[in-house]
Amino acid sequence: MKKHFKIIAILFLLGVSQTACKKDFLEVIPKGEQVAVTTADYDLLLNSYSLYNYLNGGGFQEEMVMGDDVAAEAGLFTTASPQPQLTRVFQWADVVYEPKDLPLDLQAYLGSMYTCNKVINEVLTSESGTDDQKKSLQAEAMADRAFLNFILINSYGKPYLASSAATDPGWPIITTANIAATGFKRNTVQEMYDFIIKDLTAAIAVLPAQSVSPSRISRAGAEALLGKVYVFMGKYSEALPLLTAAFGDVAAATTPARLYDYNVELAPGGSFLPIGFYGPNGPGNNYQDFTESVLAKIFYCGSYNGNGFGNDGLVLDPKTAALYGSSDLRLQLYAANNPDGSSNPAGRLRKYAVQYANFGLGLSELYLLSAECKARTNDLAGATTDVETLRKSRMPAADASVPSATAADQTALIKFIIDERTREFAMEGFRWFDMRRLSVDPLFTGAIYTHTLYDATNGNTVYTLKQPDRLTMQLPPFYIAANPGMENNP
Repeated sequence: MKKHFKIIAILFLLGVSQTACKKDFLEVIPKGEQVAVTTADYDLLLNSYSLYNYLNGGGFQEEMVMGDDVAAEAGLFTTASPQPQLTRVFQWADVVYEPKDLPLDLQAYLGSMYTCNKVINEVLTSESGTDDQKKSLQAEAMADRAFLNFILINSYGKPYLASSAATDPGWPIITTANIAATGFKRNTVQEMYDFIIKDLTAAIAVLPAQSVSPSRISRAGAEALLGKVYVFMGKYSEALPLLTAAFGDVAAATTPARLYDYNVELAPGGSFLPIGFYGPNGPGNNYQDFTESVLAKIFYCGSYNGNGFGNDGLVLDPKTAALYGSSDLRLQLYAANNPDGSSNPAGRLRKYAVQYANFGLGLSELYLLSAECKARTNDLAGATTDVETLRKSRMPAADASVPSATAADQTALIKFIIDERTREFAMEGFRWFDMRRLSVDPLFTGAIYTHTLYDATNGNTVYTLKQPDRLTMQLPPFYIAANPGMENNP
């Protein structure tokens, strides 16, 4: 049979008609026809740029604006696009979206979900491939689907709490690649997590230790992701063996992921030099740099250059800036100037050297997740070793040690590790998800989250996050209109 493979995609734009709003919400994905026959065709589907590279929409843009690690300069931020959604997100407003709004990230996730489900449902009956090849591709698509569901449940469902997860509304479990499907309803948070765990457990049993490409998920990536899922459920004992297994699979790879040593790369002759308009020439300025990647999912987070889009005007919140020691080389990813090169009068910092961030899972997060699990299960020495391994690659070794009093105190060490997560991932969207999970953690009870909008002429405005409702985003009205049985969040 003559091989044929065709993908036709028609993107829905923001100006969707009211008539379209009555259609099923899966119609907002890249819509059209995908004809795949051979196993190689399905392999090509998983090579899709859109499954790992969210440079044209999607990723953590909104989450980046919602984390309390950011503040904003009014003169730049309030003129960025799209507005007014960004302002509302920054304010943690009750209602963010207009009736016709289609968030770029949600469009991207649903488009990727369609591809994953198509491979999962069809690849086992494809032509020409071996059974092992087909099962491996199906497992890869299941792991990718689990990643998408993990992001969706941590955006539109409440933070996981064992006592209420069985009744808290979550997100629909979508297993079809049929764009004509209708009548979606929300599964519970518990059902979503159970489904994610099921997908990842099945995938881990089949996935190869090494992927065919850094952009494709391997067993190590699935193990690390499942470990992270358990961390977000507060199941640290279940998470730790998976994280340990991921380390083992990473180390056994032909070209293993490794931490960049900023002490070397930012020294004379280092690969991050010379420092240009966008700062050091590190992985944040090269979306094809997978050196530290365990699970590669790249999004564009670099609207710090005056292009008027997304996050222009965002600066590092001063409370977050105070978490860094003066010798922390991660500070070289920031600049105390505006996108036009002029100095910020107050000396506030913008993250100009990370245009592209990995919102999948990098080796640095693997160390921090492992450290947190060890600290929470009272292996304080192991936790200290893990976090210090990362810190030694980000600052001079003499300054990388965890203070002895902190290393000997379980609660203090856990909080130190959480602060290290903020130092490592500030202004990249991770903080929002940590804020959510820590909101139901007794160790962090009573935390108050604020955003400051700095205005040189009219004074500053401080917004305070109203918990717990605003830790969960409302579904866009478009999806509610398309599926009347799908209730919205408060």
